[in-house]
Amino acid sequence: MTGHIGRVGLQVTDLDRMAAFYEDVIGLETLSRDGERAVLGVDDPLLDLQRSDRPARGPDETGLFHTAFLVPSRAALGDALGRIEDRWHLNGASDHHVSEALYLRDPEDNGVEVYCDRPRDEWPTTDDGRVEMDTLPLSLDPLREVADGTDRCPSGTVVGHVHLEVSSLDAARSFYADGLGLNVRQEMPGALFLAADDYHHHVGCNVWNRRSAPPESSGLAWVELVLDDIGAIRSRLDGVTDRDGGVETVDADGITIRVRRA
Repeated sequence: MTGHIGRVGLQVTDLDRMAAFYEDVIGLETLSRDGERAVLGVDDPLLDLQRSDRPARGPDETGLFHTAFLVPSRAALGDALGRIEDRWHLNGASDHHVSEALYLRDPEDNGVEVYCDRPRDEWPTTDDGRVEMDTLPLSLDPLREVADGTDRCPSGTVVGHVHLEVSSLDAARSFYADGLGLNVRQEMPGALFLAADDYHHHVGCNVWNRRSAPPESSGLAWVELVLDDIGAIRSRLDGVTDRDGGVETVDADGITIRVRRA
């Protein structure tokens, strides 16, 4: 099975401020906008912001760890670094062997990653074909040197992966691997990484903060996966409903997952 992340939906309390952040700092373009909703992207829609009166996320709620925007070049990552340092706050930067990544939080405390992949033939793998990722310090000066000052994400930018905070890795594996059919690409203490094919990961799940309550606040509304085979999902999972040419379901923590046919 092949596939990728499509769009991510967020429920937000201040639509104007959030749309401005994802435009000015992350570098997306507003593709459509009305009084209650803004859709942002590059070539295609990537982020769907819906205004909500829900309270801020509680400290025990499962949900979003970060939305990760994949840019197509190190120059684009350098440009993102420039925007973040000039207009916002950088929280961290990591070398994961497979990618170089920048981390920050949006105005409503949702995690955001902007990253660039290394060539696939440089990804370290195990004897059984899984990928080996790590979290090492990333030097920022080389990124600053390759930046060319572009103020928007270039064509080819996508949501590369979504990382979730879940209550149980066993339950996450049952849903995302056994139910949706994703491949386990790496396991480490407290975390599980899965992909629709041999990518390093499209979905990450962790229990690092020991969250256990279902999501009932603002923040993550849904994640959309685009897969080439969704026919078996109905037989493998309960509570699957039809939606816009695909299906919708919820994981073990109540996180809404939409699946659209590629």
